[in-house]
Amino acid sequence: MDAQVTETPEPPRFTGWAERPAGGPGPHRPGDSRTPRRPRGWRGWAALGVTGVLLAGAGSGWAVYARLNSNIRTDSATEKELRKWESERPPAGPPNAVNMLLIGSDTRSGDNGRYGHDAGQRSDTTMLLHLAADRKSATAVSIPRDLMVEVPHCKRPDGTETAPRLAQFNGAFAVGGAACMIRTVEKLTGIRIDHYLIIDFVGFKKMVDAVDGVEVCLPRPVHDPAAQLTLPAGRQILHGEAALGFVRARKSLGNGSDTQRMQRQQDFLAALVKKVQSNGVLLNPTRLYPVLDAATSSLTTDAALASLKGLYELVRSTRSIPAGRFQFMTVPRREYRYDPNRDELVQPDAGRLFGQLHGDRPVTVKPPPGSGEKPVRTGAGAPADRTGKAPSPSAGPVPSFPGTTAGHGVCG
Repeated sequence: MDAQVTETPEPPRFTGWAERPAGGPGPHRPGDSRTPRRPRGWRGWAALGVTGVLLAGAGSGWAVYARLNSNIRTDSATEKELRKWESERPPAGPPNAVNMLLIGSDTRSGDNGRYGHDAGQRSDTTMLLHLAADRKSATAVSIPRDLMVEVPHCKRPDGTETAPRLAQFNGAFAVGGAACMIRTVEKLTGIRIDHYLIIDFVGFKKMVDAVDGVEVCLPRPVHDPAAQLTLPAGRQILHGEAALGFVRARKSLGNGSDTQRMQRQQDFLAALVKKVQSNGVLLNPTRLYPVLDAATSSLTTDAALASLKGLYELVRSTRSIPAGRFQFMTVPRREYRYDPNRDELVQPDAGRLFGQLHGDRPVTVKPPPGSGEKPVRTGAGAPADRTGKAPSPSAGPVPSFPGTTAGHGVCG
C-alpha cells in the first residue's frame, strides 16, 4: 500500500489538535509550523539499541529469569485501544515476518529529570524494524520526527479524542501515546505493527555501559555544550553519558540536520550490534547478565513480548542474522513544500519501500560513497501471507535505498 503525497494548489491548512472540553487545558499543537525544531532525536534512539542488543545476545542460560522477567513493563492500555480500531488496521503480512515499532520516550520524570523539566511524553526518533520471515536479515527504517503525516482519531490520556489532522509525526505520541503512534505508522505505511518497544534515554545509557562502551571515529574534535559533549578527534570508546551526547549532538556534528543525525544514530546502533556479536557477550553469562538486565529494566512493551520468554523466543529466531545483513535506512523524504522546517515523503520511492517490507520482499541497501561497503540485498519473500495468499512478485529490479549495515558500524 503506497503512501501518497497529494499535490494541492495551496498549502493545506494545519488546524492543530481538537480543542479540549471547556475547563480543561488549552489545545496541544505539536505539529504547528510555528514551533521551532529542537534537537531531541537522540532520545528515541535508545529504542533500537535495546532491540539490537537483544537480537544479538540470545543463547545463554536463564538463572536469573525471575529478576529479568519482572523488569519488563506491560502496556495493556495500548492493546485495548488498538482493538477498538481493528477494522481500520492493515492486514497481516507473510507468516513469520515481524514488524516492530521502536519508540523512544523523552519523558523527564523519575531518573530522567536531570535532563530538563517534565513536559510529558514525547518521541523524536521512531524506527520500524522488519524481521524477514526466514530470519536471515533485518531492516530498520527511521521515520523523521518532523515528517508531515495524517494522524487519525486518537485518545488522549484524559479520555477525550482528537480529530484526524495533518500534523508533525512526533505529535502522535505526545497526544495519544503508543496506540496513536502505531495507528499513524500503519496509516502512513500500510504495514501492520506486530509488536512495539518503548524506552527512555536513561535506559540507552545503561545499555551502552552494559557492553563496556561503543567505538566511534571522529574526523575532528567536538565541543557541544547543548549536548554536554566534548571529545577529541580520532578513534575512541564512548560510554553512557558521552554516547548519549554523541547521538544527541546536532550543531557540532555534520550539517546540523535531523536527517544526518538519524544517519549517525543508525551508525552507532550498527557498531553496538557488531560489538555484542563479536566480543564474547553471547557465551559469557557474567557479561550477558548486565546487558539483559539493562535491556529489560528499560522496556515497556505489548503483552506478547512483556516477558523474558516472549523476548527470548523472538531473539532466538534472529540470532543467526549476520551483522552484514542487519541494515539501516531512513524513509525517503525531502523538505516539506510548504515549510522547509518539516519533511514529506518522496513518492513513489517511499511507497515502494513500504510495499517491499509489507510483502517481505527484497530491499537493497546502497552504502554512502567512499564507505567501502558493497550494496546488500535482504528480504526473503515468504511464499504466502497469514491468510494463505501468496504475495505478488516484485515488479522490475529490487529497489535500493541509501543506508548502512551493522557490518560497517561507525568506524568501518
